[in-house]
Amino acid sequence: MILITGGNGQLGTELRHLLDEQGLDYISTDASEMDITDAKVTLQKIKEINPDVIYHCAAYTAVDKAEDEGKELDEKINVNGTKNVAEAAKIVGATLVYISTDYVFDGTKKAGMYSEDEQTNPQNEYGRTKLLGEKAVQAILEDYYIIRTSWVFGQYGHNFVFTMQKLAETRDQLTVVDDQFGRPTWTRTLAEFMTFVVKEKAPFGVYHLSNENSCNWYQFAKEILKDTKVEVLPVDSTQFPQKAKRPQYSVMDLSKAEALGFKIPTWQEALAKMLEKV
Repeated sequence: MILITGGNGQLGTELRHLLDEQGLDYISTDASEMDITDAKVTLQKIKEINPDVIYHCAAYTAVDKAEDEGKELDEKINVNGTKNVAEAAKIVGATLVYISTDYVFDGTKKAGMYSEDEQTNPQNEYGRTKLLGEKAVQAILEDYYIIRTSWVFGQYGHNFVFTMQKLAETRDQLTVVDDQFGRPTWTRTLAEFMTFVVKEKAPFGVYHLSNENSCNWYQFAKEILKDTKVEVLPVDSTQFPQKAKRPQYSVMDLSKAEALGFKIPTWQEALAKMLEKV
């Protein structure tokens, strides 16, 4: 049996659709059905379901709120919640797939790519708690996959693609930062990789997964709006001050995932396919 935590979120919803297509049975939970911050409830529910695999998609992802008003909740969900899920997974003997982030890196590289064994150094609260979640999984379990991803977009839920499209409805001109570089990730590609490592019994450990090719946010926005008349202009990030510091450069190395035989489309191909579906 498969268990999904955070099954109603952007990634969890994509994963449910993929498992439906694959004809696999699963149980999907959200916070109302299993509060992962409650160790007792989590253990009881996971014992009851007795899964072989847990796709741990539940997370606190309000990056700026995590710096102040959401700090406590961020810690509770991303650290304590992950620990509770990992401990329950160990008791029932389940393999855990934990989704992490490029924000575990400081983003100070000028070139090259971040490999899985690169020095971590998160610069914001969200990155700090996701890294602590990784460490909890590694300390508790042997049967785990930690998958770090970045710049996630998809047809379910809020993301940069829909934000740009919404703004374009009422404006002729948009300004987008051009000094932060990374790799966009389609939720479908990520969900496919999550099921791939389990099905193929890939070696346990940490993997990086996003779509091929890198870009800055301005280039991403230009591609999203290329069929509209909206003018997209580049600005530097000082024009958009944010509470949480973002990595300036967080292009992750995908070679470990590709060495498994997993085919990764470019973010441009992924974006085109995702927009066809919307």
